[in-house]
Amino acid sequence: MSRITHEKQGSPNAALPAAMDTLEEQEWLDGLAAAARKAVRALPLGRGRDALRGLWLGHPVHPVLVQVPIGAWTCAGILDLLPGESRAARRLVAVGLVSAGPAALAGWVDWAEQRPRQARVGLVHATANLAAVTAYAASLVYRIKGRPLLGRALGFGGMTLATVGGVLGGHLAYRQGAGMNHAEAVPVLVEPGWHRIGVPEDFPVGEPVRRMADEVAVVVVREYDGRFHALADRCNHMNGPLHEGKVLEGCLECPWHGSQFRLSDGANVQGPATAPQPRFDCRISPDGQVEVRLGRN
Repeated sequence: MSRITHEKQGSPNAALPAAMDTLEEQEWLDGLAAAARKAVRALPLGRGRDALRGLWLGHPVHPVLVQVPIGAWTCAGILDLLPGESRAARRLVAVGLVSAGPAALAGWVDWAEQRPRQARVGLVHATANLAAVTAYAASLVYRIKGRPLLGRALGFGGMTLATVGGVLGGHLAYRQGAGMNHAEAVPVLVEPGWHRIGVPEDFPVGEPVRRMADEVAVVVVREYDGRFHALADRCNHMNGPLHEGKVLEGCLECPWHGSQFRLSDGANVQGPATAPQPRFDCRISPDGQVEVRLGRN
């Protein structure tokens, strides 16, 4: 009996990822992104900008804040399916609307430092969420006016739009890596023990120098007193080359987005990075070689 094989003509499971990839390529969105980015960066937020980024939390705070509006609106949708719960549902819709503001602001602050392909998806993500907020605002108005059926319909429409926004947000976070710690793999790539990276004369005082420790690029700074500091070279925010940055008051500033990491322990003192930068211990070996090994932050 002959064996017949059939080539797959394309998996239907790939349709949504393909659509997302197409969205990433829409260069016509770049002009809108540039204008929105300029507006977000001009907001007089002061130290509040790093708070909205999640510097105090160790990772972006936007995913935490969105739990309130999404949770409130989901509960409102459930109550809309039950008799006699219209008042509670109306209150939950209102809670979602009030809490959507801080969540959106945190998202915009994060978005303003993203790459072009991420920014394109982020714009559509924000548009879907804005449409959801608009639908829920209209839902609340009609509920108050005594038109509960229309209010419920608008509520379910808002839930659908918020779900679309959530799918786009998931693509941003997990497919495109927005908000992820890009230095998480450093401890896996560096073998335990000391690694030779040169002699002291290879490192001008006060200037970042790039070296390799196994598969990981390391940025090394020599101080005036002869001490050495070393951090993973690629910024955990978006892989910016720290060796091209500036040394400022005991910190190293990323040249791409301005994140600052303390040389002594890798702590991030200024965003948009929210995680500490992997740090390396440094020493001079008995035969005069500078050596580094992965330290603990």
